[in-house]
Amino acid sequence: MSGSDMISQLELDKPEERRKPKKSVNGVFWIILLNLGLYVADHVFQVRSIKSLYLYHNFPAWYQFVTAAFCHANWNHLSSNLFFLYIFGKLVEEEEGNFGLWLSYIFTGAAANFVSWLILPKNAVSVGASGAVFGLFAISVLVKMSWDWRKILEVLILGQFVVEKVMEAAQASAGMSGTFIGGYSVQSINHIAHLSGALFGVFLVWLLSRVPSQPPKNKALNLREKRDKTS
Repeated sequence: MSGSDMISQLELDKPEERRKPKKSVNGVFWIILLNLGLYVADHVFQVRSIKSLYLYHNFPAWYQFVTAAFCHANWNHLSSNLFFLYIFGKLVEEEEGNFGLWLSYIFTGAAANFVSWLILPKNAVSVGASGAVFGLFAISVLVKMSWDWRKILEVLILGQFVVEKVMEAAQASAGMSGTFIGGYSVQSINHIAHLSGALFGVFLVWLLSRVPSQPPKNKALNLREKRDKTS
């Protein structure tokens, strides 16, 4: 047996899980850069057109439900969201891939903004990735749910950390007032977006779980069958 044949045979004998290539996690960094870029254009270079991406509750444009999830009112608002976005976005992308991350971010962010538009006053403005971040948190917990004790421990650590931060934000919000942009009120902490983003994250996982998927073909078995036919 030649050296190339031995290597091929070893590759065939490896378990399918070991030979599966690792998914890249570049998508979360592009989302972070997009949030940072819009913030710099809005607050540093004062590009007026960025304000049109905010979600104005009195008369919203359809695209604002999505674009508002990439805009932020101030640096503290942005930095806290980016911290959680990196953690949970990376977890989701590792499990579901680049497309799954973007789908999760846009779907939960837009859904959270839609619920905020339905409930908050008409003089309010919704901006920020909070709804999408909480959606990513819910999705990252659900996709990692298994009886593996290491994954259960990881979920418990992430869960208690997020709940603790939400409680701190709720306590701090009592002494925080909204800022104003052109006569519109921008609430400092939008708990409606947090809760609805998490709920829609759960809904998205449930919805995708109902989609039938074909079992992956055993590539090693197919290669063996081809080799047997040619030999």
